Amino acid sequence: MAKAALLDLDGTLVDANYQHALAWYRAFRRFGITLPVWRLHRHIGMGGDQYVRAVAGDDAEREHGDDLREAHAQEFEQFRDECAVLEGAVSLLSELRRRDLTVVLASSSSKEDAEFFLDKLGGSDVVDGYTTKDDVERTKPHPDPIHAALEKAGTDEAVMFGDSGWDVEAARNAGLETVCVITGGWSEQELRDAGAAAVFESIPDLLAHLDETPFAAK
Repeated sequence: MAKAALLDLDGTLVDANYQHALAWYRAFRRFGITLPVWRLHRHIGMGGDQYVRAVAGDDAEREHGDDLREAHAQEFEQFRDECAVLEGAVSLLSELRRRDLTVVLASSSSKEDAEFFLDKLGGSDVVDGYTTKDDVERTKPHPDPIHAALEKAGTDEAVMFGDSGWDVEAARNAGLETVCVITGGWSEQELRDAGAAAVFESIPDLLAHLDETPFAAK
């Protein structure tokens, strides 16, 4: 049985994926690069160190990588207040801890973004720890954020909760199963094809069926 719950943040607990896509769109436009927003959205969930090359190629990463990441951070800061906590997120955190699971946010966000959204979720008391991009050398879909979260949880027996194929891939690369919701914009079939153990329409839907997932009570 799982001893810890590792939770993604953007798109999973907080409705932020589309705002991230628009922030990246504006960041690329600063450098004369115009990319379709759908492509940008499909890669949300990757960390910034992987993102630029994935959506725009090696030349963009080599010529503008760090500047693009800084531009994205600046653009996203303007959207943060508009990003709402998803329905049921706070209740889920409470229920997982009631089940004696160690709860760690396995995020590739900046420290500033992670702490901003953690405050919206209720503050540091609602989780046992969290990771940021500063804790890892490589972000999702590499398993580094999962390994960092496991270290903070103090166990290798955990289940991931996310919203994208990148979450599933990162967890699989660390030997963990993933439970998903479609709130980040990935379809149920896409998430199942990526290897998700279970997929739900929303967090309330997950809460209603929690005992049918790897988060089942011990």
